[in-house]
Amino acid sequence: MRPCPYCAETIEDQAQVCPFCNTNLAAPASASGFQSTPPLGNRETSGKAIASLICGILFFFLPSAIVAIIMGHLSLSDIRRSAGRLGGRGMAIAGLVLGYTGLAIIPVLIIAAIAIPNLLRARMAANEASAVGSLRTINTACVTYGTEYKSFPTSLANLGPGAQSNANAAGLISDVLASRQKSGYLFTYEPGPPQDGVIISYEVHADPVTPGTTGVRHFFTDQSGVIRVRMEGQATVESPPLS
Repeated sequence: MRPCPYCAETIEDQAQVCPFCNTNLAAPASASGFQSTPPLGNRETSGKAIASLICGILFFFLPSAIVAIIMGHLSLSDIRRSAGRLGGRGMAIAGLVLGYTGLAIIPVLIIAAIAIPNLLRARMAANEASAVGSLRTINTACVTYGTEYKSFPTSLANLGPGAQSNANAAGLISDVLASRQKSGYLFTYEPGPPQDGVIISYEVHADPVTPGTTGVRHFFTDQSGVIRVRMEGQATVESPPLS
């Protein structure tokens, strides 16, 4: 292997024509007995290569990515035909890589723009279904608690697990639900006023932790077991029942 005397690229020892600058290496030397090799230190950098690199850096803008690719190919062609007078091949290649990267990202962005909203809607629907299921679980637990302890609980914690089943920790719901937050929804339990020390009514609100992100609909239930729903604002006993 040896360097081309005109463009300094590495070529085969037996090469008659440089594959990079297309110079005929078999041509006779100049009258002075030396080949007219251009001074490599004074080679001019291709302006198109510089433009390709700059546009490539801005590849996140589609027009810049396209320009980077076009200018990169043009500059490489000019450099090959310049017989070593032009440099900047590395810049042109870098611009091409960045330009093609920009084009490759575009389909990913399009897919993300379509998929992310669908995933968000699916997640909210799953959270809402979980909230409705949790309200049914709470209603069932309250009925069981009332049968066992002759009163509805004073809080969700009374329905949660404990070291030993009693009125303070009946073990009727999971510790996650007893903590009042589950699957993007916040559950608020409100016992009714006691009558002769006995709680005979209650209300439970289920509201999205972040409306529009973890859920859209607001839910309500009470000792009747009917689950009610409202799109905006907290649901109440006046809200329509869930269909």
